[in-house]
Amino acid sequence: MPLSIMLPLIRKGALCALALFLAPVLALAQNTTVFAAASLKNALDDVVKAYGESSGQKVVVSYAASPALARQIESGAPADIFISADLDWMNYLEKKSLINVKSRQNLLKNRLVLIAPGSSKAAVIIAPKFPLASALGNGRLAMADPESVPAGKYGKAALEKLGVWGEVSAKVAPAADVRAAMLLVSRGEAPFGIVYSTDAFVDKAVRIVDDFPENSHPPIIYPVALTSTSKAAAAGEFLKFLMQAQVRAIFEKYGFK
Repeated sequence: MPLSIMLPLIRKGALCALALFLAPVLALAQNTTVFAAASLKNALDDVVKAYGESSGQKVVVSYAASPALARQIESGAPADIFISADLDWMNYLEKKSLINVKSRQNLLKNRLVLIAPGSSKAAVIIAPKFPLASALGNGRLAMADPESVPAGKYGKAALEKLGVWGEVSAKVAPAADVRAAMLLVSRGEAPFGIVYSTDAFVDKAVRIVDDFPENSHPPIIYPVALTSTSKAAAAGEFLKFLMQAQVRAIFEKYGFK
């Protein structure tokens, strides 16, 4: 076969091979990456599954404490969507121009509860000056880091408002995130813990002792937004999906409001 005929065929074959090679790479590039607060895991996993079944698109979620995720985004981590467990860390990224402000919305609300191991018979009624310190005895109070992690900050605010933080602060066992705090209680390593009601809902090894009054701490709000560096075309579609009625029903099944 003449070379003048072979060259176009070779080029065509090379282009086809290149397209086949790049196809999975391009598909991967379109994956939506979500950075989400650890307390969302069970509910958001179900939401992601429902989205994949309805759209055929893949969503990858990285769960951790909100401050850890925000700092990763600040350091250049390739996230398309951020869901924080409080307004502060979303505000932090907004001030640094790291989120798409027009896409920002308040997604969910939650409640704060006091938990104990499922086998515990301890009874404590949350009220001003309630005897949490004496109920702890020589034990520790498990909670997310009260200096930076939203669940811990809410817990500290509630205990301060109720007038007992001074008595229990030295007994706090700070954890990396709210799920880690709950694990200390479910394993029996701490007699009490402060977590979200939705966390207690998914762990049958703990029980809710009492709810904290909603006026004892700032409202627990989960904002969501696209990051300013998002490259995934499907990220906006997933953000819209999060606002649909069917998704609201999934979150409510896990106790979110």
